[in-house]
Formats: sequence, C-alpha cells, structure tokens
Amino acid sequence: MEVKRKPKPLLFLLIILVIIFASIGTVFFLVAPVERGNQKEIEVTIPSGTNTSKIGKILKEKDLIHSEFLFKVYVKIKNIHSLKASTYVFSKNMSLDEIVETLEKGSTYNPDMIKLTFKEGLRITDYAQVIGEKTNHSAEEFLLEIQNQDYLKSLIPKYWFLTDDILNSNLYYALEGYLAPNTYHFDNKDVSLRDIIETMLNQMDKELTPYKEVMIQNPHYYLTMASIVELEGTNTENRKMIVGIFQNRLNSKMNLGSDVTTYYGLQVPMTSDLSTEQFSSVNAYNTRSNTMIGKMPAGPICSPGVSSIEASVSPTDNDYLFFVADKNGKIYYSKTNREHDQLVAEIKARGDWIW
Repeated sequence: MEVKRKPKPLLFLLIILVIIFASIGTVFFLVAPVERGNQKEIEVTIPSGTNTSKIGKILKEKDLIHSEFLFKVYVKIKNIHSLKASTYVFSKNMSLDEIVETLEKGSTYNPDMIKLTFKEGLRITDYAQVIGEKTNHSAEEFLLEIQNQDYLKSLIPKYWFLTDDILNSNLYYALEGYLAPNTYHFDNKDVSLRDIIETMLNQMDKELTPYKEVMIQNPHYYLTMASIVELEGTNTENRKMIVGIFQNRLNSKMNLGSDVTTYYGLQVPMTSDLSTEQFSSVNAYNTRSNTMIGKMPAGPICSPGVSSIEASVSPTDNDYLFFVADKNGKIYYSKTNREHDQLVAEIKARGDWIW
C-alpha cells in the first residue's frame, strides 16, 4: 500500500513567503518612479470630465507610470474622490504617490512661466546674456539697470551686505558677485528687471546670513575674496587653503598674483593664456600688476557659490605663499618663489599645464 507523504509545514511556509515577498517586490516596483534621476519635464493635460481610467491611460502613454490598472487600484485604495483637470508638468523621476498627490491637489502650472538659471563662477555679463535670451529685456538694459546709481542707493538700506562699496566708480559692474547663482522662476517674460535683481539679492541674503557675524565687518571684501577662490579652487577644502595663502601674501605686502583677476580686468574669457604684457596691465582688478601690492581688486569678479563664501570667512591657516593648479585641477602649494617655479616646470614637463 502506497503511503502518501504530507508536505512538510516548513516547505509550505517557505513557498508562501516567496509568493508574499514577490508580490511586495512587484508592488514596490510598480509604485516607484519609471526612471529615477530623469528630471526632464513632461507636460500632461487632463481634460475636464476625464475619469480615473482615462487619466491612467494618459499617464501610461506619457510613460509616467508602470501600470494603468495599478493606478486605478491605488486611487481607490487611497480613497481619492477627485483628480483635478488641468495642465501639469511631471517627470519620470516622480513616484506614483507623488503623481496622484499632485493630481488630487490640482496644478498651478503656468505655461508662460520662465526659468532663469545663473551658474556659479560666471560673470554678470553672462547673467545679462541669459536675461536677454529668456525675457523681454535686452542684456544691455539689464547692465544699465545695475549701474543706475539712484537704484543702487535705494537698495543699500534694504540689504545688510550692500554697502557704499558698490558705488565705487572703479567697479566695472556694481552688483557683480552680489546676485546669487541659482535657478529662478518668474511668471512670464515681462518680469521687471528690478524683480529679477531683488529676487537674486533676496536669495543671496539667505545664503550669506549664516556667515553674517563675520561678513558684516566687510561684506565687499569677503564676496570679492569668495569670487576669486571660486575660480582658483575646485572644492571647499582647497579654497580655504587658497584664501589662507592670499591672506599671507597681503600680510607680507605682496600682490595676490591671481591670474583670474587679470582675465576679469581685461574682460576676456579664460580660454587661452595671456601675454606678459597683459599680465602686467594696470587696472583696478589685475592683482598681477605691481601697482596692486597688498591690495584686493576693486570688487568681485564673478558670482561665488556657498563653498567659496564659506572659504572666505573661515580660511585654513598655513605658511604657504604660492600655489599652482594643473590641468586636472590638482593644486600644489609652496613656500618660496623658487619652489613654485620648480613645480610649474615639473607640471609643464609632464604635459599637465593648463594651456
């Protein structure tokens, strides 16, 4: 007589657990973003009277969700009774929960909205170019507005970091370095230039406030120093070292000797080497000039990021007087001019010179 063996309870348990975990894993996959990290904006219009099934189909066609069926189930489980008709901007980086939550709240999407992105390390003339391309104002109009003395004087009482230093006639552009690099959104292309300027100043206020106790002594100095090390360094650590070196040079009655100030003083792009004559040119910015011994340039030379601002207020104490960077961004420090020249020769010999 054949005896049938009963399946072992442990085996049943394992099978059930596998099924459960597989189901959970599938659900997690289906509610997760379709493509993590993909921030590309996708415009989606939900017409008035569109039901949940149709909304799921629209989202699936836009490749924003994994499953139309799960979308309907998810809305049902969340007990959501109303998904609002409107035009939305989604991305594949959004989870199902984020998409459904947005549909429930409704959209504030404005098709006329403009986005202005101002990057760290760029000059105010670069910012003017962005404004000229994205708004109904020309680059020239923007540059004239930031030179308007009456307007500048009206701004000084509003912002603790703006002082009479911005009225200095030696400055090429009064608000160079004071407009925070960031991405900003405005209602439309007709946004006023003053709205743009003051929105950027408000952002700079937020970024500088953590350092106010130190910076309030001389905001212009700190922003000028920050703008130089923004271009000379590559991270907070080496920027702090470079600020320490610049302070050593100023204390030793030397000029800063910063090449990036020379380019700004000449108003040329940093895309090629300069001649000896250019490096010796005399202006209010070129710290390679012998007329700039113990002096800072007239003002900032670009828009610094937070890393550079932090470096300017909390430099690393050191006993170096020179530094040089190779084409890979590695920075070398030295105490004497002889050591510095030797490092430069070695960098050039192995083909790592920046030009």
